[in-house]
Amino acid sequence: MSPQPTRRWDRQTTLLAWLAACASVVSFIFYFRRGDILLYGDAVAHINIARRVFDSRTPGLLQLGTVWLPLPHLLMIPFLLSNWMWRSGIGGSIPSMAAYAFGTLGIFRLVRSALTGTGESDGMARATAWAAATVYAANPNLIYLQATAMTEPLYLALFIWAVVYFNEFVQEAGSHGETGQSRIASSSLVKCGICLAAACLTRYDAWFLSAVICVAAILVVALNPEPRGQPRTGLKAFLLLVAAAPLLWLSYNAAVYRNPLEFANGPYSAKAIEQRTPGASHPGSHNLQVSVSYFLKSAELNLATEKWQKPWILLAVAGVLTSLIAGFARNSRSLLNQSPGGRQWWPLLLLWTPLPFYAFSVAYGGVPIFMPVWWPFSYYNVRYGLQLLPAFVVFASLAFYSMARLAQSRAVTVALAGMALILVSVSYISIGRDPVCFREAWINSRTRLGLEREVADFVKALPPDSTLLMYLGDHVGALQEVGFPLRRVIYEGNHRTWKQPADAEGLWERALANPAEYANFVIAFEGDSVSKGVQKRDLLPLAVIHVSGQPQATIYQTRSVAR
Repeated sequence: MSPQPTRRWDRQTTLLAWLAACASVVSFIFYFRRGDILLYGDAVAHINIARRVFDSRTPGLLQLGTVWLPLPHLLMIPFLLSNWMWRSGIGGSIPSMAAYAFGTLGIFRLVRSALTGTGESDGMARATAWAAATVYAANPNLIYLQATAMTEPLYLALFIWAVVYFNEFVQEAGSHGETGQSRIASSSLVKCGICLAAACLTRYDAWFLSAVICVAAILVVALNPEPRGQPRTGLKAFLLLVAAAPLLWLSYNAAVYRNPLEFANGPYSAKAIEQRTPGASHPGSHNLQVSVSYFLKSAELNLATEKWQKPWILLAVAGVLTSLIAGFARNSRSLLNQSPGGRQWWPLLLLWTPLPFYAFSVAYGGVPIFMPVWWPFSYYNVRYGLQLLPAFVVFASLAFYSMARLAQSRAVTVALAGMALILVSVSYISIGRDPVCFREAWINSRTRLGLEREVADFVKALPPDSTLLMYLGDHVGALQEVGFPLRRVIYEGNHRTWKQPADAEGLWERALANPAEYANFVIAFEGDSVSKGVQKRDLLPLAVIHVSGQPQATIYQTRSVAR
């Protein structure tokens, strides 16, 4: 007789959801009152990409552009309809805050279901699941990022829930001979596919994750010969869902940019930016071993200071070994088979997929990671290490749970719980005052914000209904700060991108060739498209803004307006 499935939503889950929501709101208010939610330039860019879908001279979904995937921007749009939510940045934070709460719930459900199989949970399993969810939610770097419009919190939530549903699929698919369980397994696999499809439209990390899970799902169905019906039907739906999202994005790029890989090799791709950057070689470039080291180190910096990083590594390794030993020790027909009522932890190993993905991205994809503790001793993309937070949290929890079960002593269990509490408390306190993700955002924003504030002060003084010509790729925050409508700005997105190499009849190109006919004022930043391409014979310089570490900004008035 097959064990009864645990209830997916109960009082504990409801309580955790409320606690996570409260933690999210409180931390958001803290950072919002300090003016810190728009420190990341990428956060500002995400908000304004979403805003220009409806606030533009040429509104529409084509304003989503390429390189960045569209789902985060689409989720922000309803909140950015409010000018106040746009100017303040709150509209971009709301999806991240919701994702933070759902990610916390996902960690709880993943650990609880992994420790209980398909049976009713025991007290120790519930306590371990609560501890894992708390450690995940209390991470200071995640707490800061969830208050911003960055895409990491949303991706982490989708990533975690994809693993949750896949883990439940593996457990349910192994309940041989039960038609009901077969149907449930099929449903879990389809839900996993939905999460992966959404993740594939959020970050490219999910494309690699999806490929790995697809292979694993095929093996699970193939090596579980009974029952044959429902899981195989669910597998087809799962594969179609997972394939649909990348194919949609490739088709979009092919139709709009005449290049299905525009996001990977186009002028705004990471690879192209690396090639345009002087001295572009970075640590780990074409060196897989170094890139692995840098990514792992960035993950450690998101967990604790140098002194407290080794215990996390040891616990994570212990958890991985425990999961592997538990799988091999089970006397079943295959490591991939789930014996009735047993526990199988190998699906949790999927939480480590960010490691190979980012290792190859750093080595061969033009994605640098700079950290303050290693050369070149600066901050850039350190937040990527947060992708391993679920893996460290879950496998450290498995290690403590296994040690407590092995000891079978209440005193030892209490001692282990105390040690875990001390480790987490000291680790998070050590980074809580200055989380590395916040430090990264603050250091890289100081000069940018200084320049944008000065430009914003000038824009604020312009006559009502003025029209600007400006490249928005780098300093759109200046317009957001004063709430200057983007529909009164002619920018690089106001043309037909499928016209290659340029749209001669596009509004952007025509304005560059004859700015006096289309705009009242021109804002050019040294080195950008306006500075290089605008015809300056009909322009009157009004102001030149210098901020150390930033390109010079020049504000022009067109001669037609002057007359």
